[in-house]
Amino acid sequence: MERSKLKFLTRLALPLAICGVLAGCGAMDVKQETVQKTEIARKGPEAAPQRTITNFSASLRCMDGMMIDHGVRDVTILVEDIVDQTKKVNAGTKDMLISAVSDMTKRSRAVRLVAFGPDANNLVAFLQQAERKNAYAVVPQYDIKGSITQLDENLIHKQNDFGVGFNPFINIGVAKDAASAILGLDLTILKTDDMSVLAGATSRNSVVIFKEGKGFDADASIKKFGINFNMSLSKTEGQSQALRTLVELAAIELFGKLTKTPYWTCLGVDPSDETVRNEIGDWFYAMSANPSELVVYFQRQLRQRQYYNGPVDGKMNPQLQAAVAKYRTALKLSEEPKMDLAFFSAYLNADHAAILANFPPPVLPPAVAAAAPAGTSRIAASASATGTTGTQASIATSSVREPLKLEVSTANNAKTFKRGEVIQLIVKTSRDAHVYCYLRDETQKIQRFYPNRFNRDSFVAAASPLQIPGSMRFQLVANDKGVKETVACFATERDVIGELPATVAGMDFESLPVASLDQVRDAFTLLAGGTIGQGVFNVEFK
Repeated sequence: MERSKLKFLTRLALPLAICGVLAGCGAMDVKQETVQKTEIARKGPEAAPQRTITNFSASLRCMDGMMIDHGVRDVTILVEDIVDQTKKVNAGTKDMLISAVSDMTKRSRAVRLVAFGPDANNLVAFLQQAERKNAYAVVPQYDIKGSITQLDENLIHKQNDFGVGFNPFINIGVAKDAASAILGLDLTILKTDDMSVLAGATSRNSVVIFKEGKGFDADASIKKFGINFNMSLSKTEGQSQALRTLVELAAIELFGKLTKTPYWTCLGVDPSDETVRNEIGDWFYAMSANPSELVVYFQRQLRQRQYYNGPVDGKMNPQLQAAVAKYRTALKLSEEPKMDLAFFSAYLNADHAAILANFPPPVLPPAVAAAAPAGTSRIAASASATGTTGTQASIATSSVREPLKLEVSTANNAKTFKRGEVIQLIVKTSRDAHVYCYLRDETQKIQRFYPNRFNRDSFVAAASPLQIPGSMRFQLVANDKGVKETVACFATERDVIGELPATVAGMDFESLPVASLDQVRDAFTLLAGGTIGQGVFNVEFK
């Protein structure tokens, strides 16, 4: 009798225990409570829009096109080791950043990264040595410095336990836990000439990682511009994948701020967002503190749109005033030569392809533009009325003017040089023009060395010959082999570098995939409508 009673209790206890455990599991929703408490701790009670992502690959591609559209080129930057100040994240953060920037510049080739170690003294020595090298040495303008600054583990932790026991026969128990951690990354851009911080060019972001169950990373969330970017993480990815996503976001943000391109568009953020408006305002007022900086910005940008063809010198001139007034009209603003916050904001958030399609730019050759008040010359008016493009206007103008001439010589009229001798070139044009210079070195490789990262303005006034290198931070040095080198410069009526094929434009001081200088000349001739100025200087040896 006792044995049968015992069997009955055992059979009854097992299903009851299982049911009890299952009921306990259902009641232990630890993740939801952890998520809610973490969100309250991190961002307060407001509700943010949610967006599910796997990474920022699409945003990196978007930035590539954005830099092409805004004429960003010849940006060189050092990347130091990005250290882990927390000593808890074992990941190659610098390599992640290099990969992200590589993906962001596949088409534009706007940025060149130079990897460097953590020793600050060696870094300074490297920069000083680079300045003494020849034309194709890399002298980076900027330096990225930063670290993994934060890893707060178990910021919020919740654990529930449940068990059923019938000693000594049955003991069943379960435990369910969830926790959250915050991983932070801070990156800053420095100027290499004095290693000072470039104001506003920083990225400070964090990712919240939610963990449910022992050793399993469930998902992560990055908050930016009031949007929560949420991603799922597998057991094998964990915090390293969350860090990679954080690094991709940092690359987009850093280079957007450095180059003043509307990077928020690539993150899918509405331009009316308050954070975006504050960012635009910060950029505008920072540049307005030095008015010439704001003028330079619009000289470059309106030249990129072919509304302006004068110098990029930070000085207001009649052609720039006319260009600003015309582009303001295209943006549905008042027609006046006013570079205010409204114009700056509208410009950053505009669809420029649509604007150029509906408002074709009437571009003037430099000499005519300089002589015409407010850019209202007869040629410009004719081009605008007939719908003639900038290229056609240049061709029409050049057909009734003297041929454009260009001369390349040395400052001391030297014709032959010693090995290792420093060379100073003088480039003169018969009238105001845009000048581009290339070097064919002793190995027959060809590089563009003007315009460059130190002087992006191709405009050369006839009254002010161009000195190369002048104050630019590189040297032209006769090679040590005593083999002839050739410098070839080309002059055009308008700025054409943005239209050159990538094989000819390339990156400054980098070898181009072209076979000869004739191939370079042909590219310029095609864009200039058949009329260019050309000057050649051969570096011969004594």
